[in-house]
Amino acid sequence: MAFRDEPVRRTASFDGRVAAGAFALAAIAFLVGGAFAGLMVEAAGNWRGALSAFDLYLVRVARFTLWQALLSTLLSVVPAIFVARALARHPRFFGRSFILQLFAVPLALPAIVAALGVLALYGRAGYFAPVFSGLAQERWPGIYGLSGILVAHVFFNLPLATRLLLAALENIAADQWRLSAQLGMGARASFRFIEWPVLRAALPGVAGLVFMLCATSFTIVLTLGGGPRATTLEVAIYQALRFDFDPARAIALTLTQIALTALIVTALARLGASVTGDASLPASPRRALFPSNPERLFNSAAILAALAFVAGPMLATVLAGLESELSRLAREAAFLAALRTSLIFSASSAALCLLLSIALVMARRALEIRRGGRSIGALEQMTDTGAMLVLIVPPIIIGAGWFILLRHLGDVFAFAPVMVITVNALMAMPFAIRMLRPAHDAASARHEKLCLALGIGGWNRLRLVDWPSLRAPAGTAFAFAMALSLGDLGVIALFGSDQVQTLPYLLLQRMGSYRTADAAGLALFLGLLCMALMFLAGRWGKERA
Repeated sequence: MAFRDEPVRRTASFDGRVAAGAFALAAIAFLVGGAFAGLMVEAAGNWRGALSAFDLYLVRVARFTLWQALLSTLLSVVPAIFVARALARHPRFFGRSFILQLFAVPLALPAIVAALGVLALYGRAGYFAPVFSGLAQERWPGIYGLSGILVAHVFFNLPLATRLLLAALENIAADQWRLSAQLGMGARASFRFIEWPVLRAALPGVAGLVFMLCATSFTIVLTLGGGPRATTLEVAIYQALRFDFDPARAIALTLTQIALTALIVTALARLGASVTGDASLPASPRRALFPSNPERLFNSAAILAALAFVAGPMLATVLAGLESELSRLAREAAFLAALRTSLIFSASSAALCLLLSIALVMARRALEIRRGGRSIGALEQMTDTGAMLVLIVPPIIIGAGWFILLRHLGDVFAFAPVMVITVNALMAMPFAIRMLRPAHDAASARHEKLCLALGIGGWNRLRLVDWPSLRAPAGTAFAFAMALSLGDLGVIALFGSDQVQTLPYLLLQRMGSYRTADAAGLALFLGLLCMALMFLAGRWGKERA
């Protein structure tokens, strides 16, 4: 027991937490470094081929990547300004909470499920095909190509941008609204002097986040791209390895994609944007707002148009799935095997993500306490930002590097389970750390001195002190990471085979063989699974709060 005049000594738990964090960083470095090693080894063996791959095709693909990301950002963010403002100007109306919950659904849907929903609604045989054919007076060709990519990206990012901008508007002080009402400000004056300054401050970060999501989009472009004229860098990497088996071109495309992503992440950091895209909303405050009838009409039209656009593909996915033979599909050996594989892979990935994230969070806090008031050291900086750096290297890039490296060691497809689990765990870590760190740091601030004084450390501290505070956020992080892994197509698209199939991979195969009914049924199963996991994550998050 420590007396008042006796200095409290640090226990071995500090070293244990730091060692665990160093191990987690080493695991991240090994996975990312191995991918780069594979690229460098191949480039050294065929550097002439890698250099020659920096040609007009690469320029065209890079230009299309940026162009579709720019268009998607504009089409997502500009309407989101009006929708967010309409929701902010009407804080109380029937169905508002339902609309906000519906706008959160695209965040939980796998990209391939959303792509199926877009095709079921706007495709050549979609529900709107007869309408479009009648208007054009010719057979509707479908929505493949740039138009399909843009529609799917807006479906995902319009709700995200709306929630982020609405969160900024909801934080406007009530006094400002009260003063505007007292001064008799109309809609235009309120927008100019109250709302626009807040929106202008939030727009760069929101637009940058949406641009990054669209520039690194893989599944949407793979399923809706429609050919060489609508191919992004990540899809071109996949095609170069799985179809053309041209490692030299894959290296050139990969290096270009890494440089592009690094520039975007650096710009986001300068803008102060969050690359994890937290779209949580504060409670809607009571405000003195008196919109005119024309403004009410315009706001209602904006909200209803956004609601129809977002709900349409979801409803189409459900209807198309229900029209398929779900009972037969659920008994298929291929479906049951893919479901079992998906659940095992996603649960293992989530568990690994949770272990590594907790280790980094604890190590960062231990190093912060040890540092005192001195400047931040390199190890503490890495435990703080090391996991975020993986956002510079998308899953398809890590998969491509290891695909090239492992082909020298044996059968590449035999490594599919390890690659899918580890890469998906790594990609979910920034989100998991964001959920875990506030709870752990708050608990550490309350109990650190007592644990040091009593000499509680190691497993006993984790079990008795840290875990009760981490249980709820850890459950949220586990469910969220499992949902992300369950719907991911990036790594399994490279390493998948007839022996190792997940639900997204099986869905992609059924689409490729034009078995659209089966694909719709699989999309419904996959969407419901991911939605259930995200519901659990949200429920545990609310219990924590």
